[in-house]
Amino acid sequence: MHRIAVIAVPPVTTFDLAIPELVFDAVSVNGGPGYEVVICTADPGEVDSGTGLGLMIRKGLEAVEDADTVMVTGTYSRQDTDPRVLSVLRRAAGRGRRIASICSGAFVLAQAGLLDGRAATTYWTLSEEMARRFPAVDVRPDVLYVEDGPVLTSAGLAAGIDLCLHIIRTDYGAVAANEVARLAVVAPVRPGGQAQFIATPLPPERGASLAVTRAWALERLDEPLTLTDLAGHARTSVRTLTRRFREETGLSPLQWLLHQRVGRARELLEATTLPVDQIARHSGIGTPDSLRRHLLRRVGLTPSAYRAAFTRTPA
Repeated sequence: MHRIAVIAVPPVTTFDLAIPELVFDAVSVNGGPGYEVVICTADPGEVDSGTGLGLMIRKGLEAVEDADTVMVTGTYSRQDTDPRVLSVLRRAAGRGRRIASICSGAFVLAQAGLLDGRAATTYWTLSEEMARRFPAVDVRPDVLYVEDGPVLTSAGLAAGIDLCLHIIRTDYGAVAANEVARLAVVAPVRPGGQAQFIATPLPPERGASLAVTRAWALERLDEPLTLTDLAGHARTSVRTLTRRFREETGLSPLQWLLHQRVGRARELLEATTLPVDQIARHSGIGTPDSLRRHLLRRVGLTPSAYRAAFTRTPA
């Protein structure tokens, strides 16, 4: 079982702090839990949330010592982090542990020097501050999450869920991650490069969402869907479809389709014994060569290597 230590840095952001336990606790592997989540802080006891709500955290930083992943969630304090927290993060990184942050937790990692020379992100309203204070960090202000080697950072609020789902998919595969997404009633794993925010959530001339068209497309991933097909279902022009798709998802229609098809292929590789050529066809990617190319680009593994890594035989 994978152990995750979540460090609460006061004043803590309660929403961010709740995400890891809620998401990771939903993972079941061979009938048992996939993760053990331990929340800890430098001074155990009542921890300030910055909103008048006190949180009781009983574990100290010793919980980090035997953790496989160490995560810092959002905090209202973005400077002068307790030296004990910075020290324990540096030691964990030195032992090769995976380090992650949600929202303003990235400022803690930056103070520890763990983001120097790396790409990272934080909540978009804080990106300019981070870039100014930590010039050695390659700040990506417009993405949901970034994975740079063993260090992962995410934007705020719901992007923290996206990061946790990405970690689950990395550890246990797409089937496990998508099952947790369904339990949490959130979208399946979104690509990290998707935009953090949408300047115009709904087109001014028409308030209808393209969610119905996206659901229709998900049921037909194995078909050669075109922009014209999608526009026809949405009863709009290709130009309007493309604009509205990007407004609602941060991706073009064809980028979104490819992401969903690769996700479907990963599920089929994990959960079935279908030959690779059939998986390529059922996922709408087409040929084994095309599937190999897209999978290598997304996860760095060939279909056969991915299947060997993520197929689990029930106990």
